[in-house]
Amino acid sequence: MRPINIGLSDEQRQGVIDLLNHDLADSYLLVVKTKKFHWDVVGPQFISLHELWDKQYVAISANIDAIAERIRALGGYPIGTMKGFLEFGTLAEEPGNIPMATGMVSALVKDHEQIVRNLREHIDSCSESYHDEGTADFLTGIIEQHEEMAWMLRSFIEGEALATNGARPDLESKSPVGV
Repeated sequence: MRPINIGLSDEQRQGVIDLLNHDLADSYLLVVKTKKFHWDVVGPQFISLHELWDKQYVAISANIDAIAERIRALGGYPIGTMKGFLEFGTLAEEPGNIPMATGMVSALVKDHEQIVRNLREHIDSCSESYHDEGTADFLTGIIEQHEEMAWMLRSFIEGEALATNGARPDLESKSPVGV
């Protein structure tokens, strides 16, 4: 391979490539889980969740490709096997477990939030340890997408706790008198 001269040492690039491979692994595990829930969801929320997860699956898939291409641009090779994804990932699989719709949403919220926490650490490492502001900026765009997906999923769960008047039952006793 030709030498890469982009202002980062081989060690800096390899450090960033390792972080990106962790992000790639988690993204791949999340896309598999999202697609599985997309297939398995049942109940009154079927249509809304089926459509939401289809959109999220597409967005996460695009991120997977972008992360792999960023790894290649830095001179590395992306993980490309399920074994590798499971070894590098921080998300847990739950084989044989098909929760109800709300359980599916909760599991995906947990996974998106884990990815957000990981990305925050990786952004800091890219900037502070490896001096790769380009990858830090790249990951910032991805973190924003996961934050939005997690928010949409959390909103779905929180919506189930609304009373018929639109107030949250856990806050009704804290409301001022007459409101």
